[in-house]
Amino acid sequence: MTLKDIAAEAGVSLQTVSNVVNGNHARVSSATIDRVLSIVAARGYVPSASARTLAGSASRTIGLIVPAADTSRLLLSPYDVDMLGGLEREFRARGFDLLLRGIVDVAEVREAVQTWNLHGAVLLEFTESQVGALRPVGDAVLVSLDAYADNPAVRSVRIDDFDGGRQAARHLLGAGHRSVAFAGLIGSTTGVVRERLAGFRAGLASEGVLLSDDAVLDAHASHEAGHALATSLAARWSEAGLEPGARPTAIFATADILAIGLIQGFVAAGLRVPQDVSIIGFDNLAAGRFVTPQLTTIAQDFGAKARAVSSLLFPDRAESARSASPIVTSVQLVERASVAAPPGARDRS
Repeated sequence: MTLKDIAAEAGVSLQTVSNVVNGNHARVSSATIDRVLSIVAARGYVPSASARTLAGSASRTIGLIVPAADTSRLLLSPYDVDMLGGLEREFRARGFDLLLRGIVDVAEVREAVQTWNLHGAVLLEFTESQVGALRPVGDAVLVSLDAYADNPAVRSVRIDDFDGGRQAARHLLGAGHRSVAFAGLIGSTTGVVRERLAGFRAGLASEGVLLSDDAVLDAHASHEAGHALATSLAARWSEAGLEPGARPTAIFATADILAIGLIQGFVAAGLRVPQDVSIIGFDNLAAGRFVTPQLTTIAQDFGAKARAVSSLLFPDRAESARSASPIVTSVQLVERASVAAPPGARDRS
């Protein structure tokens, strides 16, 4: 069954059938639309995505491009999976498909866009230097997620990482903590960790609390890294005989998956969370609700980020005239059970 067959059966032109099938109903009567769609349904006609691509200037496809130089890792991060889900739902609602593509070299972005004739591409987990190296690819819109890079060829969507760090600090201060630590990938090639650390420092400083360099703990955003860090800290504190007042009573982890690793590592080492050490994460991944204790975290709105990306890929006239400045979405503290008052404060009370 082809569009030509449907047109003959409906008694209308091939262009009319094409307009109806592709959702261009402005110049087609409602009666004709109903007649064509009933034939489409009865005959089981399915539009060919590849034919649409050949016939048009761009496909109805958005690329999600992820660095994959390490062949063992491609979208294994829970954050990546949540972001992928939000983007796919948003694009599907607009009648677009999502193509996942891993690349080894940043030059492959151009190749992917041109080979698949993409309407646009979303760049996930790219570093600032990688985003900065990109150049325009025809009329395709390039959107980076969570990258602090200044490149006019690439639009940007990110969250307010600085405010997230500041909210984490204020929550721990409000619980009575004054000896705290930060865990994240120090020297990271993205601005995300740097901004969260800067916001955390600023939030602590607002109450006269300084974060020493020794309290900035280097760790990848992974469960394994969190577990290993907690095991190392627990052993160090035990060997030195450090009481709560002489060691951190709370840790802000720059990712939920790292925070979950910390919780489980401390518990395995014989420490209690939050009775002995409080933990706060970042992202509000679903996994944080299924760990014991449930994870207090800084939530980012994946749906809002996906909608922001969509507004850049499919701008209306008003949006297309706006500044090319990054779209920054807000974050919000989600309080659960992994943060409590420090041991000394509970003893005194």
